Amino acid sequence: MADAAAEDRRAGSGPELLEPVLVDLARRTGASVAAVYLLREDEQVLRLAALGGTPWEISMPWARVALSALSPVSDAVRERRLVWVGGQEEMARRYPRLALVVPYRFALAAAAVATGADTWGGLVLHWPASHPPELSPHEREAITGACHRLGLILRHAAEDGRPVRPGAEPLMLPPLRARATGPAEAQAAVDFVERIPGGCCSLGVDGRIAFVSTRAAELLGAGIEGLLGRKPWEALPWLDEPVAEDSYRATVLSREPVSFTALRPPDRWLSFRLTPDASGISVHITPTHSAHAQASPAVPSRPEGVPPDGVASSGGASDAVASDGVASNGVASSGGASDDLASTGAPGRAATLYHLMHLAATLTEAVGVRDVVDQVADQVLPAFGAGALALMTAEDGRLRIIGCRGYSADLMERFDAEPLTSATPAVRTLTTGVPAFFGGFAELKRAYPPAVLQDGMGAWAFLPLITSGHPVGSLVLAYDRPRAFAPEERAVLTATAGLIAQALDRARLYDTKHQLAHDLQAALLPHALPDVPGLEVAARYLPATRGMDVGGDFYDLIRLDSTTAAAAIGDVQGHNMTAAALMGQVRTAVHATAGAPPDEVLARTNRLLTDLDPGLFTSCLYAQIDLVEQRVRLAAAGHPPPLLRRPDGGTEILRLPPGLLLGIDPDVPYSSTEAPLPPGSVLALYTDGLVEAPGVDLDDAVAALARQLERAGPGGLDALADTLIQYARRSAPRSDDIALLLIRPTGRP
Repeated sequence: MADAAAEDRRAGSGPELLEPVLVDLARRTGASVAAVYLLREDEQVLRLAALGGTPWEISMPWARVALSALSPVSDAVRERRLVWVGGQEEMARRYPRLALVVPYRFALAAAAVATGADTWGGLVLHWPASHPPELSPHEREAITGACHRLGLILRHAAEDGRPVRPGAEPLMLPPLRARATGPAEAQAAVDFVERIPGGCCSLGVDGRIAFVSTRAAELLGAGIEGLLGRKPWEALPWLDEPVAEDSYRATVLSREPVSFTALRPPDRWLSFRLTPDASGISVHITPTHSAHAQASPAVPSRPEGVPPDGVASSGGASDAVASDGVASNGVASSGGASDDLASTGAPGRAATLYHLMHLAATLTEAVGVRDVVDQVADQVLPAFGAGALALMTAEDGRLRIIGCRGYSADLMERFDAEPLTSATPAVRTLTTGVPAFFGGFAELKRAYPPAVLQDGMGAWAFLPLITSGHPVGSLVLAYDRPRAFAPEERAVLTATAGLIAQALDRARLYDTKHQLAHDLQAALLPHALPDVPGLEVAARYLPATRGMDVGGDFYDLIRLDSTTAAAAIGDVQGHNMTAAALMGQVRTAVHATAGAPPDEVLARTNRLLTDLDPGLFTSCLYAQIDLVEQRVRLAAAGHPPPLLRRPDGGTEILRLPPGLLLGIDPDVPYSSTEAPLPPGSVLALYTDGLVEAPGVDLDDAVAALARQLERAGPGGLDALADTLIQYARRSAPRSDDIALLLIRPTGRP
């Protein structure tokens, strides 16, 4: 996976090009978090490319955001507008899933990064909860300017043939510091901290201890060397409770002070006060007599002698309500110094809960198997500290791998399609419904003597995917090092597999229905266009709907006689089975009247649709081509204007009388317009999905398409059709179907 990502990056430029703009924007606006998402033209997913002000681990669940998702950045990009969320209540009302997973106080702005008709991605900024309820004019101006500058950088890189690509992990921006210090001043700062009553430590941007005072180490019951470079809840088992890590997350995201107490076994209570700034988190640790002897987490009192800035460094971010709580000390401990240290490398409980809550929320919105696989891979690996996973389902008596992460394609190919009679742990887990855990290869070898170590991993969990009491697949989690699976972890893993199984079952049903809808729609469109001597044609259709929705876009080419042909394109209102059925009726009506003048074809079709009274309206454009006279006659019913590229390359928009949509008034007249169509010219007919985009004027979009057609130059119509489709997909997110029909006379028939 990493090799593939690196190869992909070598084909373009890195997000480092964006860093100066983001750093400058954060300074100018006071934003605590700045992030850029990039949109690739070949997929409807925003990928996190650059991030500053918050750790990658916290942002990992948001590394990929579907363009169709309900989220601030996807809304901003999809609708090409500035999205502002002023606080926690507004977040819960507008984006409940985000508010559930990140229940902290913060303000957020998201904006589209675009140049003209091209959409490149989105910008996200966070501010502390103390931010005023609205953006200031200065902030709005700074955001608009930064989006424009980012768009120009991305456009120029793409035009140079080196588009900016996001890496496997985002570019991490440097933290904004008030000032730098020299060695002498740094030693003076250490001396100062050592004199402060209680203990002090500093957390880095990723939550790891960057500095700890002697007194702090004594209070924590650990040596300084054993603490440096490690997260407190990983180094100290008695701190591996959700309250500790959640307090850290709350401080990082809200930029507000947070306090909590924890019991260091056997009977010593400690009070922790976390104070953030742009460079990190200062932690002040003092003994206390009980769990209730703590300052208010929202506005904690500062102990005498402790400076307001603290002495910490952790690249914080932007949100959060103070998180209170008492550590329950669910891990047995002797309370000794070195005995308290742990080195499992597993994520803390809060991180696990965070990822699992996000997984549960996102799986409710996953619609297809690919969505489920992506969400599981994004959330489960970091939640449980696994290095790789494979998701498998039973199909036709074999165990098929439907998704993986962290494994090579060659390895997955060797294990794919195993017969359900095989004596392997994945098959046995599927057939019995019983999970299996192996803390090392020796354990696996004892249970399955033929086993050969092929993935280089150190521990494995084989989990059944069970729905309605029946196993439907297996989930394999692999860990880099040997691992002791505690009963609690086994229970959580098994429950997580059940959650995944239910989502997967729904997704497979969705995919089945979606394929049926796709097949129906394909059956209603022409399987092949007729061969008309003297005409070169190319057609494209791209559905943009999901689920059982079926679009109503259609196109057709009709051979009338040896020297004339007709072309039609249209769009039925709606995306449902009724629209698809009406689309078939419109095609039939056009075929039945083809040969009459274009205005009469539309008038007859309109009367038929009005009599049917389907409750839906249809736009349509009909063209009659005379190859001998080298002319075309056209009539439109509320349809976007066609484009005509002349043999010399010049392109014009054919402004036809718009006409009323079909199916409204049975007696409305339509008008025909005639235009020259010499050999070598290209007539482009299309539906509005090719040009319509949020925030873009339709006339401007049609003009931009005409310029693209003119720049495309000579070549085959199939290549030209692909160019126009790629342009549309790159220029802006599309929420409608696209139909395109290109026609070029080649000479006398």
